[in-house]
Amino acid sequence: MDLLKILATTIISIVVLFLLTRLMGNKQLSQLSLFDYVVGITIGSIAADLAVELQTPLNSGLALVIYGLIAVLISVLTNKSLGCRRFFAGRPILLLDDGKLFKKGFTKARLDLHEFLAMARVSGYYNINTIQTAIMETNGNISFLPKAQSRPLTPQDMSMNPTQERMQLNLVMDGKLMEENLNKANLSTRRLCEQLKALGVRSFKQVFLACLDYNGVLSVYKSKPED
Repeated sequence: MDLLKILATTIISIVVLFLLTRLMGNKQLSQLSLFDYVVGITIGSIAADLAVELQTPLNSGLALVIYGLIAVLISVLTNKSLGCRRFFAGRPILLLDDGKLFKKGFTKARLDLHEFLAMARVSGYYNINTIQTAIMETNGNISFLPKAQSRPLTPQDMSMNPTQERMQLNLVMDGKLMEENLNKANLSTRRLCEQLKALGVRSFKQVFLACLDYNGVLSVYKSKPED
């Protein structure tokens, strides 16, 4: 009976945790602010307790829901109030600007020079003299603005007007036709089948991925027997 209860409470905790995560939004899946981090690990801990709590599972379940609702409420407040946003998320911290390193900023960010230089190298800056501005964002990442003479050359610099590229449309994935994307591409199933047949593909099941770019070029990646 205990095993059945553990199975039931585990399934319930997974379902509740999934629903709360969906309610709180994708921010919980991306880079977290300090508050998001605290809420995330707390909810995870309560969900784990709920999975093995056999005596009073409702208490853990109620706490899980309350934490989730509080997180949603604070998210709404931070979206509507700049003061709340600054309180819960903090403010960006200026670390470097116009050739000057700000020691107070490093102290406030609890960041040492070794970490800063390492993060600069990870972002492709091996010489800090090529950096105009460096700011630590509220999620802990550092944003770097290169100096004008060190940034990559752009078409605008050369007075060029290239055509704007668009995202590829995935038409077939894992052998399944993506009808919504097919409609966006203004392409019929019959026409797609003809193009696939010209490439030696007779069935969607033979296709691992087929995508159409903004120029109308179809790229097909076949499924292999060893996959």
